Amino acid sequence: MVALHPHPDDEAIFTGITLRRLADAGARTVLVMATGGELGGSRIPLSDGETVRRRRLRELERSAELLGVSRLVLLNRRDSGLPGGPDNSHARALAGAEPLSLATRVAEVVDEEGAGTLLADDEQGVYGHPDHRMAGVVGTIAAELTGAQAYLATVDRTGLAEGGHLVHGAARAAAVGFGRASDEIALTVTGDARHLTVKRAAILAHASQVDPAALPEQDFAAAYGREWFRRTGGADAPGVLDLL
Repeated sequence: MVALHPHPDDEAIFTGITLRRLADAGARTVLVMATGGELGGSRIPLSDGETVRRRRLRELERSAELLGVSRLVLLNRRDSGLPGGPDNSHARALAGAEPLSLATRVAEVVDEEGAGTLLADDEQGVYGHPDHRMAGVVGTIAAELTGAQAYLATVDRTGLAEGGHLVHGAARAAAVGFGRASDEIALTVTGDARHLTVKRAAILAHASQVDPAALPEQDFAAAYGREWFRRTGGADAPGVLDLL
């Protein structure tokens, strides 16, 4: 299974339970990360000479280890920043990439691995961030190129308590809406207490981005205990995630 995400920490926030459960079931999971999240800043001091990108990639490696990821692939595009910002037009920004070119690179990974399943963001990019939107476009094209079953990550906006999930703050910062109505979602993946513990640890591995105070243990299951997906084109055909 190949999972495509735009920024380090998205893999844990939106698909952490799914990745861990797939790995536990014996699947080889490959994580393709489109950017280094360079514009995320850092909430903690960096080491001498350390860049935000370098720090975030180190955190990503730890998160991937916790989630049982077998291989990490970097596309080395640049974080595009918030919608409408000047960084959207940077020469290396993910938002300005040529989708077919990137999708071809992702398709090559799918083919190398013989993967039958691809995870990516949905058409709305979960919450409308330009990098999430592009990741959704690229993932959908890559699935079409390879014939892989695509599951498109989103959130159930009617099923989340207001303010309980990091996506609420991200959507406010980007001044966009987020998620889907319940009847637009094809599949919900859940986990047990161990999966929740691993997911929380994987999110907190991104210490430069996430304050532990934002993830209180007593409220974690309510906000992060479910992960939501649409299928390619809204199709009803089941795939490997339906077996979890």
